[in-house]
Amino acid sequence: SPDRAAPERAPRIYTRTGDSGFSSTFTGERRPKGDPIFEALGATDELSSAIGLAGEFSSEKGHTFVDQLHKVQCMLQDVGSNLATPLSSAREAHRKRTSFSEKPILELEQWIDSYTEQLPPLRTFILPSGGRSSAALHFSRAVCRRAERCVVPLVQAGEADPNVAKYLNRLSDYLFVLARYAAMKEGKEEKIYIKPE
Repeated sequence: SPDRAAPERAPRIYTRTGDSGFSSTFTGERRPKGDPIFEALGATDELSSAIGLAGEFSSEKGHTFVDQLHKVQCMLQDVGSNLATPLSSAREAHRKRTSFSEKPILELEQWIDSYTEQLPPLRTFILPSGGRSSAALHFSRAVCRRAERCVVPLVQAGEADPNVAKYLNRLSDYLFVLARYAAMKEGKEEKIYIKPE
């Protein structure tokens, strides 16, 4: 009947625009999907997913730092926006919208200092261990290091904000400290490196 509104159609999840092996940056450039920008974006997305998994395990154990992990995931969206806006083709409006400040780096440093003060001193190499929360945070740290390795060349080429690389560098330290903190709070033993005979 004409009185009835047509049902709204949900947007399609697929666009087909990447079928030829190219994708678009925020600035509208079409680049191959193997471009370093998309490698860095992919690694950052994997990092957010790994942190999401670590957050779920940590939430099950009632850890109070889960809100911090959620905030980090939101910051990684901003990291992605900056990476998707190569400075070589960005207009001023693009740069303004996707700039990345030093503030989240300083916040990570505060968090790191706070947890470090509560931990026993580190006297040997720690292996990824210490329960599910801790192990997932260690895994997130390793993914973070890879994301950082993808981002640094973009920063060095002048395509991304140096604060993005600094954030990832500090984030890996935060995830390491947090993994140790999670193991301590859960009363789980951290496995240490023992040189094989």
